[in-house]
Amino acid sequence: MKNKLFALCLGFLFFASACQNQARMNAQTSDMKTDNISATDKEVITLGGGCFWCVEAIYQEVEGVYSVESGYSGGAEADANYKAVCSGMTGHAEVVQVTFNPKVIPLEDILRIFWSTHDPTTLNRQGADVGPQYRSAIFYRNDTQKAIAEKSIAEVASTLWDDPIVTTLEPFLDYYPAEEYHQDYYSLVGNRNSYCTFVITPKVTKFRKEFADKLKKKK
Repeated sequence: MKNKLFALCLGFLFFASACQNQARMNAQTSDMKTDNISATDKEVITLGGGCFWCVEAIYQEVEGVYSVESGYSGGAEADANYKAVCSGMTGHAEVVQVTFNPKVIPLEDILRIFWSTHDPTTLNRQGADVGPQYRSAIFYRNDTQKAIAEKSIAEVASTLWDDPIVTTLEPFLDYYPAEEYHQDYYSLVGNRNSYCTFVITPKVTKFRKEFADKLKKKK
């Protein structure tokens, strides 16, 4: 009897692992390999808009986005991990690194989605997530990105939000990918997690409604 129970347990663990791996693969099917894409068809922007699970879930659905990766950026430390960043002492923000085709979706539209799917008027805070690691931030890689971001900030400050914009505009200096269990989090976990149910799902629903013309085409 004990051997049978042990075998059943092993079988369950194997099945659960297989399901998780398959879900991980399914979550990545919309991502494209970017190694062989020409420089004119590929651009990268790093954005902080609170919990990276939320921001990642949104940009993964945007047409013209090749890939989205959760990570950490903007800190003084030479390395970053979730425990250290959560302390609020490293200076890093939770970010997503968005690789996209500017011929399909220009940076201006990437930023329009950014402004509409988080609150850029609350300093070091998004809802119940509080701390400098949750700051609203744009990390620009060159003068062109900086100029586009500055123009975008000015536009939303006068049209979209009544309160002052507190989003920081920072030069991109470093980036550290988040731990594997953070990647594709919403795609893998969905509403089995209460945070996803009450925080991420409403944001994704709003995004899908407001930016229906920017969604990836279903295959």
